[in-house]
Amino acid sequence: MRTTISIDDGLLSRLKADSARTGRTLGSLIEDAVRAAYAHQSTANRDLEPLPTFGGSGLMPGVDITDAASLRDLMDEDEPLDALR
Repeated sequence: MRTTISIDDGLLSRLKADSARTGRTLGSLIEDAVRAAYAHQSTANRDLEPLPTFGGSGLMPGVDITDAASLRDLMDEDEPLDALR
């Protein structure tokens, strides 16, 4: 199918150079790149095994799981500083 796309000038120059070097058409290079992007996306989005869950009532009060530094502090609060080295 024929279509029109916009491509960055620098990228188009690289594609044209690769096309000339390999003797392939510009369209075939773009098709292969799109196929590779979709193949990578489908393997990245495949269904993963569910993680095991354990009983409990959720997070402890005051725990912010988006803050790595505070999580580290909470996990290490009972350890002496020398034991963490």
